This record gives sequence, structure tokens and C-alpha cells, in this order.
Amino acid sequence: MLLSGCATFSPQPASSAGQMPCNCPAEKPVQLPESAKSVEVKPVEANGVQKDLSKLAEYSLLKPAQWDEIDGFNADNLSAAWPAWMQSCSAMIKKTIWQNACNAAVELDQQSAKAPSEDKVQSYFKTYFTAYQTTNVDGSETGLITGYYEPLLKGSRTKSAQYPNPLYAKPEDLITVELDSLYPELKYKRVRGRLVGNKLVPYYNRAEIESETFPVKGRELIYIDDIIDVFFLQIQGSGLVQLENGEQVHVGYADQNGHTYNSIGRLLIERGELTASQASMQGIKNWARKNLNKLRELLNSNPSYVFFRELPAGLPGPLGALGVPILGERSVAVDPKFIPLGAPVFLSTTEPNSAKPLKRLMMAQDTGGAIKGGVRADFFWGAGNEAGAKAGAMKQAGKIWVLLPKEFVLKQ
Repeated sequence: MLLSGCATFSPQPASSAGQMPCNCPAEKPVQLPESAKSVEVKPVEANGVQKDLSKLAEYSLLKPAQWDEIDGFNADNLSAAWPAWMQSCSAMIKKTIWQNACNAAVELDQQSAKAPSEDKVQSYFKTYFTAYQTTNVDGSETGLITGYYEPLLKGSRTKSAQYPNPLYAKPEDLITVELDSLYPELKYKRVRGRLVGNKLVPYYNRAEIESETFPVKGRELIYIDDIIDVFFLQIQGSGLVQLENGEQVHVGYADQNGHTYNSIGRLLIERGELTASQASMQGIKNWARKNLNKLRELLNSNPSYVFFRELPAGLPGPLGALGVPILGERSVAVDPKFIPLGAPVFLSTTEPNSAKPLKRLMMAQDTGGAIKGGVRADFFWGAGNEAGAKAGAMKQAGKIWVLLPKEFVLKQ
């Protein structure tokens, strides 16, 4: 994720944070490089010309597919995805196109005491949904699958020498303008800034926010012990903060300052500080702790800054862009222009840094600034260090199928 280079980081409201490896047989394996390691991703191109995804029509990269074309659908434990699907329905049941499928899901959920059998889940999806495969602009079917997770940090509600690094709540003077309210063709585009007189100017960048002038002073939400953990929390978009009294606090994405995300991993490679194989999340953390005198300048090279909010206690997971808790290994972040938020998607890829198949029914419940295009997803591995290790290593090739209600009509 760090090396893919986010354009902006703006999940809404969280991105945007593993338990059961898939042992599905490889029916139609995705082609990986001989090393079976990370894949290199290039800009979206068609006929050698880079394309502006913003000019493509909504869902225009979907094409009809047959159920037997979905690589691994009949082998996955579909019932394990049912709780995540019910989370999606809780947000979408009032939308006309989803009502029939979600009402049927609620009925099946009640009849089965929230644990429908594998056969009934498969029958349900084939009865109420039609399958589509996502493609790239050039018509190809394989794209990049990365991973993210919910980190666990140590913090305090009081600033101290041990906990000096604040997480800031959204500043009151930060203004977000959804451009489609003025220009419908700019759906999914927004600008952020602050008012100076009657003029909207760019909001403060990272260096300014963390300078001695403290332009967002008074918006401190919680304090963290490690500045590099704060930085990676901003990349993930949500996390758990372990307080000194043992309480755990969920924090989630509230907004972003509007500045472009610059990958510090890529910068370290360009400077010769790390090799590409070393520039994982853990590799960057190791470099940071050995180079504290260079750390502040490195972090400030990324002007993007994320603000947080405290989430309700007791959530089963962080809140994704759909507004529902996302569940480890069953939720993905997607580009909502090409895959509707909330939709079931079937992912055929491989485990991090491996050729071992990972074929699983997921729910498209989150977004992220680096997640652009049709065949592009960010796999949510769950919370904690083990999930973080998998997320940091994941940069795989994959294919994606989308399940949409039969009422959905694909525009030609």
C-alpha cells in the first residue's frame, strides 16, 4: 500500500484496518511472476495511453459473467461471509435496488438463527444476484490487491513526556466541497480548504499542522507514545488505542486536509535509504527508529494529514465508508465508481508474498485514496500485529467478480 502511492487518502469515514486462511483448491490460478512475490503495478492504460478514470461512466468496467466463471465460488466457505453481508444490508435495505435482496437476507437470517447453512447461502446469492466481472480500462481482468489492517497503539487522554503525539479531531475551519453539487460530472471529486476572507485556500499541510504555531490547537483527541505509529495510523485510517487504565478506544477517520499523499516508502527507495524489498511497513518503522534525526523531515515530505474521531465502544470492527463495522478477512476497500459500496464481491488472489490461493466472498464496505479502477481492492486483514504483518506484505495479482441484485441494469 505504501509503495502503490496514494493519490489522496480520503476514505469516508474510515479506512480507510486476519484469522482464517483459505484452503480452496486452485481451479483457475491467477498468473503471478515466477518469484510468486509482489507484482509491479503500472498506471491504468489502454493502447499505451494513460486514461483518466474520472471520465469513465459509473460501473462501466463491469461485464456480465456466469456463476461457473467465478474462480473458487463453489469452494469458499460462503456462510463465513454472511455476517459481513448482513452488515451491508443494514445500510442498504432502504435503497430500492437492494430492497428485495436484503429483505430476503433478513428473512433467511431470522429463519436460521443468524447462521444459514452453506447450501442456503449459495442458493440465496444465485437466486437474488447476477454476477459481473470487473475489468481494467484496456479490458484486462487482473489487477492489484493490497492489504490494510487496524493497528493497536498505546495512548493516553493526557499529554505527557511518554505520550506527546496528538491525534487531532477534525478542525472547525476545515471546509469540504463536494464538486458534484456544482458539476454532476465530477461525482466522487472534492476539494478541501479554509476560508481566508471570502477566498477558499488550501488547508494547512503536515509540516504546518505539526509546527510550533499549532494551527489546530485545541482539537487534540488523544495522545500516542510513538510518532511513527501515528503516521501509519493515518495511512490505515482507523485503529485501537490501548489506554493506561486498560481501556481500548476505537478511533476512526474523520477527514483529511486535502493535500496529496506522498509515499515515504517510495521516497526512501529513491534516496537509497532502503531497497524495494526492505520498504515494507515494518522495514520503514525499523529505518525510522534508527534515524530519528531524519524522521521529522521524512514525515513532512508527505503533506497529507488525517483527522480522527472516537468511535462508539463495542464495535466488532472499525467503521468503513459504508458506515458499518468492517470484519476481518471479509471486507475490502474498492473504488465506488466501479464497484457499488456494500456489494458482495468475490476475490481470487493469493496470500501475501505467496502463490497460495486466496479465494473468498468479501463485502465492498470501504474506500481509499489509493484504490482506483475496476480491478483494484484493499483486503482488510483485521486488527493487531499479525494482521499488520499480512497487510504490509500484501501486493498481489487478483481478479474480482461483483454480485449485484437482479434488479440492477448494466448500462451499455
